[in-house]
Amino acid sequence: MSNLPSESGSRRARYIDLHLHSTASDGTHTPAAVVAAARAADLTAVALTDHDSLAGVPEAREAGTALGIRVVCGVELSATEGERETHVLGLHLSNPSEIESHLATFRASRRDRAERIVQTLNGIGVYLSFESVLEVANGGAIGRPHIAKAMVASGWARDVRDAFDRYLGNGRPAFIPKYRFGISDSIQLIHRAGGLAFLAHPGVDGTRARLETLAAMGLDGVEVRHPGHHAHDTARLATLTSHFGLLATGGSDWHGSAEGPRALGCMRVPYEWLERHDERLEEACRQGRVA
Repeated sequence: MSNLPSESGSRRARYIDLHLHSTASDGTHTPAAVVAAARAADLTAVALTDHDSLAGVPEAREAGTALGIRVVCGVELSATEGERETHVLGLHLSNPSEIESHLATFRASRRDRAERIVQTLNGIGVYLSFESVLEVANGGAIGRPHIAKAMVASGWARDVRDAFDRYLGNGRPAFIPKYRFGISDSIQLIHRAGGLAFLAHPGVDGTRARLETLAAMGLDGVEVRHPGHHAHDTARLATLTSHFGLLATGGSDWHGSAEGPRALGCMRVPYEWLERHDERLEEACRQGRVA
């Protein structure tokens, strides 16, 4: 039997979005504004999954309490899988202290990487100050989107996509690799923090062999619904997730756009998926597999 529940039924369908970003990383909305937007989108629950940061979760949860929306404590980690960069979502983190020191290291590596990228840009004649990047980041975990926005503001790129296409993307002149942290280590780190680990937006790379390997490492689930997935990706991932006894999650990967393919709540993720997470967490706690 599939572990992906039907959205039909007599009761009113409830929807969730378990992949959202705020100004704590590279989103455009504060954590409270993210939750307010989720309320306006008629969502029942959301997960704040900023890159390498849990800083926005307390504010988001306070807003959630006021607005009647469940806020799941989450994070998005960048891991290495061989030579591949892989994103892993940590959801339901109940013991954040177990992960925070690692996140601080990741954030420091992000700052170091950003400085090196700016130095590289300067070396090829793109004169951008690191201070302008910090101003765009405004205290959030620094990423390439902040550098791209600073480039646009300084007239060095037409838009963020142009900055990536010409300078910042993989193989481009100012590309600098990220800090390396293995995917198995990422899964274990999320488990030590009391959470569940999900492979984020695998798309066409979500193959049977890959998911079987990651499941053996302790992966708990897969992001089945994501704006970057084609319909056949979603169908394949749903089947494989069920086959390997993994959990399904989904979300818009929202960074603040009011409309378009990544509009908040666009994936119509059913609340029943979140209930499956809760059941798995209860089981894992009984067995002592998570804190």
